[in-house]
Amino acid sequence: MEKGKPRLVRLTAIVMQLQSKRIVTATELAAKYKVSIRTIYRDIRTLEQSGIPIYTEEGKGYSLVDGYKLPPVMFTEEEANALITAEQIVNKNKDISFIEKYSSAVEKIKSVLKYSQRDKSSLLTERLDIRTNLEKHVTSNHLMQLQIALTNYKLLQISYLSLQNVKTKRTIEPFALIHNNDNWVLIAFCRLRKDFRAFRVDCIQQLVMLSTSFDPHKLTLQEYFDMARKKWENTPDTPMT
Repeated sequence: MEKGKPRLVRLTAIVMQLQSKRIVTATELAAKYKVSIRTIYRDIRTLEQSGIPIYTEEGKGYSLVDGYKLPPVMFTEEEANALITAEQIVNKNKDISFIEKYSSAVEKIKSVLKYSQRDKSSLLTERLDIRTNLEKHVTSNHLMQLQIALTNYKLLQISYLSLQNVKTKRTIEPFALIHNNDNWVLIAFCRLRKDFRAFRVDCIQQLVMLSTSFDPHKLTLQEYFDMARKKWENTPDTPMT
C-alpha cells in the first residue's frame, strides 16, 4: 500500500494542476513530477477511467471539461500560514481594489479551513506585522480593472498626470503589470506615441475600459524587457511616457 502512495499523491496533484490551468502538457507534467512522459500518459488514462472528465487537445495538451469543478481542497497548516502571510503583505499594498478583492478571496478560502486551522490562522494574523507602507497610504484604485482589460485585450482610455506634472490623455493597449518599489507600473502600447510606454498606476487620474478589443501583442514579457533595455541603452534620456 505504501508503495502506491507516491502515485496517488501525483494523481491528486495532476488533477489540481488541471483545475488551476486552462491547458497542461504531458511534457510539463513529466518535468514537474520527475517521471517519464509515458508515465503521465498512464496517469491521465487512470484519471479518465476514474470519472475525471479530461479533454485532450491534439498537439496541445490536457484540460478539464469546461464547467467541471472539484470539491473544495483541504489545506495543510503550512499552506494556510502562507495564505495568511500573503494576506498581510497584500494589506500593505497601495491599490485599494487589490486589497479588497484579495481579502474577499481569502475569506472564501478561510471558510474551508478546519476549526483548528482557523484558530491558528487567527493567532498568526495577530502575530504578523509587515513593516512597509506603515502609514497605509492608498494611491490608486485601478489595479483590478487593469488586470481585466489586460487579460481580455480591451482598449483603455486614460487621463494621465506624469511625475513631471504633464497631463495627457491616452488610448492604450495594456500589456503587463509590474510591482516595483511599492508602486504598480502598467506596461502598455500607447497609440499616441505608437510605442510601448510605462505608466505609474498611481498617476492614472481617470480610466475608462472600452468595448473595443485589440490584437494580442506577439511577444513575451521577457522579450519586452530585452527590447526596452536595448532602447534605453541607446537613448538614455528618452522619457518613459
